Amino acid sequence: MTVILATACAVVYGTADFFGGLATRRSQVLSVVVLSQIAGLALILGLLPLLPGAPSAPALAWGLAAGLSGAVGLVLFYRALATGVMSVVAPTTAVTSAALPVVFGLATGERSAFWALVGVVLALGAVLLVSQDRSADRRGSFASVLTALAAGAGFGGFFILLAMAPHEAGLWPLVGARLSSVTAVALLALATRRTLKPGPGSLHIIVAAGVLDMAANVLYLLAQQNGLLSLVAVLVSLYPASTLLLARQVLGERLRAIQVAGVTCALGAVALIAVAQPH
Repeated sequence: MTVILATACAVVYGTADFFGGLATRRSQVLSVVVLSQIAGLALILGLLPLLPGAPSAPALAWGLAAGLSGAVGLVLFYRALATGVMSVVAPTTAVTSAALPVVFGLATGERSAFWALVGVVLALGAVLLVSQDRSADRRGSFASVLTALAAGAGFGGFFILLAMAPHEAGLWPLVGARLSSVTAVALLALATRRTLKPGPGSLHIIVAAGVLDMAANVLYLLAQQNGLLSLVAVLVSLYPASTLLLARQVLGERLRAIQVAGVTCALGAVALIAVAQPH
């Protein structure tokens, strides 16, 4: 059941990211993040009565911390999607968010299998390959890769912090996470005087991104409550597969051969980490 939930989570995350990337090409990043997060908050509040769980101070505190980390990651990720190539940004972010829980596990006493460590090394090589772009705006391409790396760190922190919440809390940590993320990004928009008004024809895409993102969060939390963080997080990080498929079919994105090799290495790295269960 853990593997099924985590794999389904990856598919839904990838689809949500595709919609989020589309929305940021029509609306400002902060507008997309705030409105999508509000849509996700509405969903989780509706799900609370349907699933078991009791609120507690530790659950909400870990959720609040996870929400801040996730909000930073989401803003950076949507920014990278808007300025870079989805097929490069998604796997770059994924390998970073997959590697962090493994490193955290090692630091807290988990023993990861040899192939998990190989996967982390392969992930670093993948980042170098996917960042190779001979387009006219090389600086912009490199900047989008750096932004994707920072976004991955934010998502990795989200996975780790959310896993620290008590399991008996059910979905309540997600309430704390969403409240803190909405508040933080809304304050950022206010401080920078950015409009939260969505661009023409983008509201339905933003809502879809937010609902799918929260649905994926629910699947992740349920999977993590029944399995190991270092396994669940990397399985979830397979989400670029659905993002890449949608980007190719809908947007017609094409990659250079070296970038295809980088994307392949990125997905292979996540797969290696996933199959190498800690013991």
